[in-house]
Amino acid sequence: MDVAAGLVGLVVGIVVGPVADRLATNAPRHDPLIGSVPRSPRLWLVTAGTALLGGACGLVFGFSLEAAAAALLCWVLVIVTRTDFETRLIPDKIILPGGVLVLGLRTIDDPSVEWILCALGAGLLLFLIVLVYPRGLGMGDVKLSAFLGAGLGISVIVAMFVGFFLAFVPALVLFVRHGREARKKAIPLGPFLALGGVIALFWGDAILDWYRSISTS
Repeated sequence: MDVAAGLVGLVVGIVVGPVADRLATNAPRHDPLIGSVPRSPRLWLVTAGTALLGGACGLVFGFSLEAAAAALLCWVLVIVTRTDFETRLIPDKIILPGGVLVLGLRTIDDPSVEWILCALGAGLLLFLIVLVYPRGLGMGDVKLSAFLGAGLGISVIVAMFVGFFLAFVPALVLFVRHGREARKKAIPLGPFLALGGVIALFWGDAILDWYRSISTS
């Protein structure tokens, strides 16, 4: 672990926090992304997220392009978590340029078709689910899945599995409490996919290795 890189990531994350919070406020309203807005009551939560995740990326990946790609991935996930919770939107202004940047950084750091193929594969999977069950998911979830594929590569499998599993818990609670009426109560999938993405970023390879070991034993 690189403690110095972790401290730098933490400080940069603190600086990024207010910017991320402003983006999360403006993007769903289609306002200029860096336009001035009143201070959000969730500023401290967003900043805590960007700081801790930035620090974790530096600590784990050191001073590297991989760390930069990982931090950018995490910071975008913090933004879309707030927007999806508050507005049920995953803004194109955030997820599309973020995806291009993450894909570019990943490909430069580790030239491979894995990143683009996993982005396309994850996006296609969610798109097919949207076609089958359009009331449960939206195109924002499709784009978020593609973004995760671009940033995680094959570990996006872990992110998707964990995200859907975690989302199943509140969905089950709603179903138990409200029965068929629960279908009318939307649960934002984005925050759960985002959490799955963070888990996959730091532990995805280990989880996949563990799964391979038990499946071949």
